[in-house]
Amino acid sequence: MAARSVPAYLLCGYYGENNLGDDALLTVLLREMPQPCRLLVTAHDADALAALAPDAEAVNRRSLRSVLRSIGRVDAVVLGGGSLLQDSTSLRSLVYYLVIIAMARLRGRPVLLWGQGLGPLQRPISRRLVRLLLPACRSASWRDQASMDRASRWAPQLPMQIAPDPVWGLPRQSWTGGQSIVVCWRPSPLLGLQEWTVLLNALQGLAEELDAPIRWLAFHRHQDGGLLDWLSDQGVVSSDLRSRSTTMVPTSLEMVFASVRKARLVIPMRLHALILTRLALCPMAALSYDPKVEAAAAMAGVPCTSLDALPDEQGLLSQWRAALDCPADPEQVERIRSGAALHGRQLRRFLPQR
Repeated sequence: MAARSVPAYLLCGYYGENNLGDDALLTVLLREMPQPCRLLVTAHDADALAALAPDAEAVNRRSLRSVLRSIGRVDAVVLGGGSLLQDSTSLRSLVYYLVIIAMARLRGRPVLLWGQGLGPLQRPISRRLVRLLLPACRSASWRDQASMDRASRWAPQLPMQIAPDPVWGLPRQSWTGGQSIVVCWRPSPLLGLQEWTVLLNALQGLAEELDAPIRWLAFHRHQDGGLLDWLSDQGVVSSDLRSRSTTMVPTSLEMVFASVRKARLVIPMRLHALILTRLALCPMAALSYDPKVEAAAAMAGVPCTSLDALPDEQGLLSQWRAALDCPADPEQVERIRSGAALHGRQLRRFLPQR
C-alpha cells in the first residue's frame, strides 16, 4: 500500500439507498472518525453521499468487486451501524458483509464493527458463518443487549461495548409545538388490511377531534413514500382522512426535525424515526414491528404498542390522547445521548493510526 500522510478508512453500510435512518447513522459515524483521515464510503447514490460527506470517495456498494478492490487502499474497514450481520433481508446480504470481513482480514486490514445489531440469523449456515468470522474482527460496539450477549458467547476474546443506538448521539433539538399529527409508518407483514383499518380509523378519530392535518413522513423513499397512495387504492382510507393527509419524503435530517418539532403528536414505527423524534423532545407514541423499536421506546420512556398485539381503535386512541402535547424529559434524553458516545470512544480506541 502506497505511503500516505493520513490514515484511510473504508466505511461499509446501507448508505445512499434513500433511507433516512442509515443517513443518520452515517452522519454520526462521520463525526466520530478521527481527524485527519481519508474516507471511502460504500454507497449506491454518490450524489446523496456527497451531500453528507463531500470529501469522501464513493464506492459502489452494489458492486462487491469494487468494494473488495477498495480494501487494498485503506488501513481499516468499519462496518457502520444498523444490523448488517443478519439474514432476514436475505442470505445474500449476510454473505456480502462476511466476504468483506474475510477479504479484509486476508489482506491484513482490521475490521471494526460500530453500532451494530447481531441478527436475526434464522439459518443454521448463517450462524455458523458468523461464529467463524466474528472473532476475526478487531473490536465491536453493539446497540442492544441481545447482540452483546450473543457476541460474547461466540467471540469471547473480542473487545466490545454496548451502548444506545449511535443516532442518539446527534444534537438535541427543541420542540416548539404546533397543530399537526406526524406519522412515520412503513409496510409490515404484521399489518394486513384489517390491522391497517384499525390504525387508520384511530388516526382519523384523533385528527377529527383535534381538527389536525396529518403529515406522512416517509423515512424510506421507496418503501414508505407510496404507502398512503397504496392504502387509498385498497379502499381503507376515508375521504376525510385523505383530505387531511400529505406525504413528505425528507431528503435531510434537518427536514425531519423541522417537521416533527411542530407536531402535537408523532407516531413512529421505524427505529430511527423514534430516536430522531425523541431528540427533538416531541410528544410521541410508538408502534413496534420489531423488538429493537420496543427496546428503544422503553429506554426513552415512550409509550409503545406492538403490532403483533394491536389493540382496538379505542385502545389506540386512549394511548395517543394521553401522549398529546407531552414533550420528553430533556435530562433523560441527555443521559441516553451520553451513553451513545461509547460507540465513538470504542471505535477511536481500536482504529489504526499512522
